[in-house]
Amino acid sequence: MADGNMITVEQLVKVYPGGTQAVASIDFTVSEGEFFGFLGPNGAGKSTTIKILSTLLKKTSGRVSVAGHDIDKAAMEVRRSIGVAMQEVGLDDLTKGRDFLVMQGLLHGQSRKEAQRRASELLELVELEYAAARKVGTYSGGMRRRIDLISALMHSPSLLFLDEPTTGLDPQSRLAIWDHLQNLNRQGITIFLTTQMMEEADRLCGRLAIIDQGQLVAEGTPAALKDQQGGDVINITIQASTDEERGRHLAEALAIVGGRSYVSAANATSDGLSITVQDGGAAAPDLLQLLSEKKIAVSNLAVASPTLDDVFLKYTGRQIRSEESSGDEMAAAMRPWMGLSRR
Repeated sequence: MADGNMITVEQLVKVYPGGTQAVASIDFTVSEGEFFGFLGPNGAGKSTTIKILSTLLKKTSGRVSVAGHDIDKAAMEVRRSIGVAMQEVGLDDLTKGRDFLVMQGLLHGQSRKEAQRRASELLELVELEYAAARKVGTYSGGMRRRIDLISALMHSPSLLFLDEPTTGLDPQSRLAIWDHLQNLNRQGITIFLTTQMMEEADRLCGRLAIIDQGQLVAEGTPAALKDQQGGDVINITIQASTDEERGRHLAEALAIVGGRSYVSAANATSDGLSITVQDGGAAAPDLLQLLSEKKIAVSNLAVASPTLDDVFLKYTGRQIRSEESSGDEMAAAMRPWMGLSRR
């Protein structure tokens, strides 16, 4: 790549049938060898963007270059340069692990000998040699993620697209996947990661962008984005007997807190408030007294340095929740156009 960018996106727009605009003229670049995070709530445009970049979906307008190739003029060259591991793992449960990888290699035009060599190399990389002769259907969730990940690496791509690769995994399996991804990146593979896990983004990504409602709302290193928050973050949990009561108390508390001179930002969370102040230790007693005077019960208060969750909340006005429904904005946009209602 002449400019050193593995991905260049300029004024990218995607409008689905029916007029739903999933991506609204966004611009960003990903440097060669970078570990880049792409964050956003469900329906924000993440899935649409990654599908366009990986040539799985046609854009409406704009210019996109991936691995030095224009995605419209040289889609096949782009596909030869990339590996893609989507959120839904697509594996043949009846195929043995090694055979599955060899088949992927053959589909990429490798000789059987070359595919077998590459499969052994990758199985060793993710510590799955012991299970190579077992059927994939017997694998645990973490093992399935690992075999799916290395299947995208069989043709030695220079760029790897990962769509929420650790969703649903237990902590031990998640840490193992993180280690493998960091190892791949150290080997020179550029990684484009979409995730809803702030810890994952903070640990893995050298730089990230946040997309909301089809627009990029923030971009930078995790450290720089957290530094922009300023001061400390006070998280307050409101105690209430019903959702209706909590809603009333949240609205009242937000109005009260937002009027204090030492509060630089205040947002409602699912069960309370997230408040940014210069000095958390000094502000906490005053905030508790204010809420107590209004008979708003507080069940928990915690003071902490800013996190990526706080950054996300600042720019999107809501928290990422892993239990939310599928974030496929294409499906969401197509359903009303086809006369279907959401189940």
